[in-house]
Amino acid sequence: MAQTLFIPKEAEGNEPRVAGSAETVKKLISLGFSVIVESGAGVLSRIPDREFEAAGALIGKTADAKNADVVLKVRRPNTAELKSYKKGAVVIAMLDPYGNDAAVKELADAGVTAFTMEFMPRITRAQVMDVLSSQANLAGYQAVIDAAEEYDRAMPMMMTAAGTVPAAKVFIMGVGVAGLQAIATARRLGAVVTATDVRPAVKEQVASLGAKFLAVEDEEFKAAETAGGYAKEMSKEYQAKQAALVAEHIAKQDIIITTALIPGRPAPRLVTREMYSRMRPGSVIIDLAVERGGNVEGAVAGKIAEVDGVKIVGHLNVAGRIAATASQLYAKNLFAFVETLVDKEAKSIKINFEDELVKATVLTHGGKIVHPGFATAAASTAPTAAKKVAEAKPAAEKATVKAPVKKAASTKAAAPKKAVTKTVAPKTSEGEA
Repeated sequence: MAQTLFIPKEAEGNEPRVAGSAETVKKLISLGFSVIVESGAGVLSRIPDREFEAAGALIGKTADAKNADVVLKVRRPNTAELKSYKKGAVVIAMLDPYGNDAAVKELADAGVTAFTMEFMPRITRAQVMDVLSSQANLAGYQAVIDAAEEYDRAMPMMMTAAGTVPAAKVFIMGVGVAGLQAIATARRLGAVVTATDVRPAVKEQVASLGAKFLAVEDEEFKAAETAGGYAKEMSKEYQAKQAALVAEHIAKQDIIITTALIPGRPAPRLVTREMYSRMRPGSVIIDLAVERGGNVEGAVAGKIAEVDGVKIVGHLNVAGRIAATASQLYAKNLFAFVETLVDKEAKSIKINFEDELVKATVLTHGGKIVHPGFATAAASTAPTAAKKVAEAKPAAEKATVKAPVKKAASTKAAAPKKAVTKTVAPKTSEGEA
């Protein structure tokens, strides 16, 4: 009997994307799955139920989740959704585990095998599964489109009988996947583009797209990249020199797009109010890192703020603003990963926990948190819970639990040391939203 794969409608009201497409449904069926798509799941991504049906899927309802062997989602399932999943079900989504320890524990308690797509390693084999790149690429594009909408002037230079219209000056801060696409898009619209990043290797990439690179190029800058291609933390002296150069440059810009975001960490502050207060009225700043605290002082998540005459745009889920395209790419990312989990002969899920892709992405299995970066953190919180239980007991009972609590506390002291080292293991690229 074929295993059931369920694609639900996202429960979050602000999530228009869907974890499947007509194309990937066909491919999933060819792997041996019986695919059920919740009615209306693809409507906000411009995929009506009839397209899923034509691809071979059954159109179902929310309750069908209880029979699913595999659930494909965009966002982490909420408490109500998890209660409806059967134990042992495989759940694959962007689970956003950093800073959400309680939610990770909830996944474990539900007994599901949960994979988080953000942790996909950046190796050749996994490029087609890289959801961070596929979605950041679209976010970089959409950021420029949003900026053009808010900017009440023309973007390209125009020479007319009535006079010359100067090209807009666009500054991209952070040249990861999102930043590179933002550069390319702004150039297509005719803007004069400059970009900055602390990694010297991106200088050539910026130039290849027709933009100008801005950085303090001293000896420290030349050694500012790790062997893995990541940015090193710069000295305070370098940061001060770079900030002075950037501040002077920002004053002359019409549009700024900031993309500096490292998963698991607060977004670095790149632009202060003092910097943008010198920009001319009507200038626009797009902060792609607003969900993690923002790169820009004054940015408000989910809103367009105006400070000193400058519009600061803090749209959430920017890739989701072009949901039809984002869903198409995300669904392909998911299918490519699911394919690696399937036994082609048996036509069923058979997880190899020694596979490097599985090791990097699996969060929970068999009722436990198994990812090393989160399992150790969970263990370190257990003694605290034990202590609370002990303190709640009557005085007469405390003596019997006193020794174990002390022992647990010593475990607690040692555990964080491990957690700090492990949590950063599933690295993703910096300088991108």
